Order: sequence, then structure tokens, then C-alpha cells
Amino acid sequence: MLLSLTQWLQGLSPELGFFRVFQYLTLRAVLAAVTALLIGLIAGPWVIRNLTRLKIGQPVRGYGMQTHISKSGTPTMGGVLVLLAITVSTLLWFDWSNRFVWIVLVVTLGFGAIGWADDWRKVVNKNPEGMRAREKYFWQSVIGLIAALYLVFSISENSNLRVLELFFKWVQSGFDLSLPPKAGLLVPFFKEVSYPLGVLGFVVLTYLVIVGSSNAVNLTDGLDGLAIMPVVMVGSALGVFAYVTGSAVFSRYLFFPHIPGSGELLIFCAAMAGAGLAFLWFNTHPAQVFMGDVGALALGAALGTIAVIVRQEIVLAIMGGIFVAEAVSVMLQVGYFKYTRRKFGEGRRLFRMAPLHHHFEKAGWKETQVVVRFWIITMLLCLVGLSTLKLR
Repeated sequence: MLLSLTQWLQGLSPELGFFRVFQYLTLRAVLAAVTALLIGLIAGPWVIRNLTRLKIGQPVRGYGMQTHISKSGTPTMGGVLVLLAITVSTLLWFDWSNRFVWIVLVVTLGFGAIGWADDWRKVVNKNPEGMRAREKYFWQSVIGLIAALYLVFSISENSNLRVLELFFKWVQSGFDLSLPPKAGLLVPFFKEVSYPLGVLGFVVLTYLVIVGSSNAVNLTDGLDGLAIMPVVMVGSALGVFAYVTGSAVFSRYLFFPHIPGSGELLIFCAAMAGAGLAFLWFNTHPAQVFMGDVGALALGAALGTIAVIVRQEIVLAIMGGIFVAEAVSVMLQVGYFKYTRRKFGEGRRLFRMAPLHHHFEKAGWKETQVVVRFWIITMLLCLVGLSTLKLR
């Protein structure tokens, strides 16, 4: 919005030419981060007070960590603060004609709505389980598939009109249409190595990435500050990839596919980083507010969608290794428990407790130790992911 305003002011008089500086993507990214940070810090106390007044407190599972019983009643649904800061800041500083930012915003707010409904049921019904898993996955799948169907064609073309034309061409071809190499699965550390996916393969992969990353971040959000800082680091790193793929010069130099318009995602990533740091101010141990599913599901889906657009699905799995490990630990624990119960008559466990952060708590690590060590691991993994920019 402000970009259009500054362009209009430039046209009024040559003396207002200094507004041209707002055309620079990097400056707008910095301003988006600062704007989101200030919104979060200023609105944070008001949001926490109102969540407390409305008695929107976090219920704690009876079979969970006993050390977390004292957290029962802490205001939850603080992810609303994060989404508010991201949305307002992004709308202020990005180019409204950019279709990629709009789809990321739609996916983020859509998954946020699912998380809000889940959190609301937990609070109103005093049920720690919230929304039924089948219902939650159904709505996640609806949004994920719609986003996947749009992205498979929008990455291949440069305008919404061409996207529509390509869609009809796909239908007329009997759902058998080859996509350009930039829509393939890129393999990091190799120059111009990609595997063609086809429309169906792209849609399936995109769906898995968006829904999978959403739930992985949600599973990670179990300790004070554990999820939000990795989201900030991974999101910031993805912003660098967005800047590279959106630049014809840098993408050609670094052997990355050039995706016109993807650079504008740097604005969203910067806003996410600023909003995340603001939330961390209140979420650091001992937390004044919890993010809840409204924040965790939305931020995870945002990371997945951005990774798909900049063609870095594998790099996302590397940089978000903590999220992957948390999700895999739950799947292994549940799978092994069911297998041993069927085979031996009683369920057995691979971990002391899942998700993985609880396993380390059971092993004697303090909550702050788990959180900071997971942060350090994420920082190292992000550096590995960023190294793929040059090590190819």
C-alpha cells in the first residue's frame, strides 16, 4: 500500500523524487520487519490482558509433563498477535500486484483460522485435545490442495491470465502436461539438477510440504520459545532464497531458477521475523502467553508455501530439521506403540515421551536447556541451508 503511495507522490513533483528509495526491496523488507516488531511489542500487553480477561487459558494434558502443570491457565491463542503484526506489516510494505505474497497470506490466515477454531474448542470445552484430528486434517487438506493447484501453474507462468490459460491447457490435454524445469524438485548442492514432477507430482509434493510443515511446527510448539525462534531463523533464510530467485541477475549467477515476483516474498519473511521476535519477548521462559495452534499451524504453513514458491522444499527440510525431528519422533512413537501392542499385547515406547523435546526433559534437561540447544541446532542447520546458495 505504501509503495503505491510513494509512487503517486513521486509523480506529483520532481522534488519528491527521494521517495524513489522505497522502490528498493531490501529497504521495504527492513521497514516491514521493524513495523511488525513495533506492532507486536506495542499490542502485546493489550492482547495478553484481554486473553486473561476472557479466561482463554491453556489447558494442560493430565498425561503430560508434571513440571508443566504450573503453566495451566497461561493465556493462549497469542498467535493472533503474530498474525496481526505479519498481516498489517506485509500489507503496508509489499507490492499489492504480487500474486505470490497474496497466496502466502491466504494460506497463512486460512491455517490460522483452523488453529483458532481448535484453540477455541480447547478453551471453551476445557478439552486439551481440541478439534478432532480428522476434521483438522480435512480443512488443512482443502487449503493445501487449493494452494498447490494454484502454485503449480503460477510458478510456471508470469501472470494470472497465463496461469488460467495453462490450467485450461492442462485440462484439454487430458491432465497430462509437462512443466518447465523450474517447477521440478531441485536437489541442493548440485548445479541445475532437478527432477521433473509433472502437475500431479507437484500438487502432491506441495500438499505434503504445506500440511506437513504446518503440523511439524505445531508439534514443536510445546516449550516456552521453542517454536517461534526457529520459525524466525528458517523464515529469514527463506527470505534470502526468495530474494535470489526473484532476481534475474542473482538467480542466473547462482544457478537458481528465476521466478519473477518471488523476491517480494522477502517482505513477508521480514515481517514474520519481526513479529516472531516481538512474540518471543512475551513467550520467553516463563511465558506470559502461548502461541497456540492459531499461530503454530499458520506459521508452519507459511514456511511450507514459501519454500514451494522458491523451489527449496529439500532445503526447508534441512533448515527446519528440528521441526522434522519433532514430527518424526511422534510418528515413530505412535507407530511403534501400536505395533508392539498388537504383537506383544502391550505397547512399548521408543522415546521416554514424544514429541522429542519432552524426551530430553524426561532425560533431565531443563526446559531452557532444551529450548536454547534446539535454537543452536536450528542456527547451524540454517547455515547449512544457506551454504547451498554457493556450494553447488
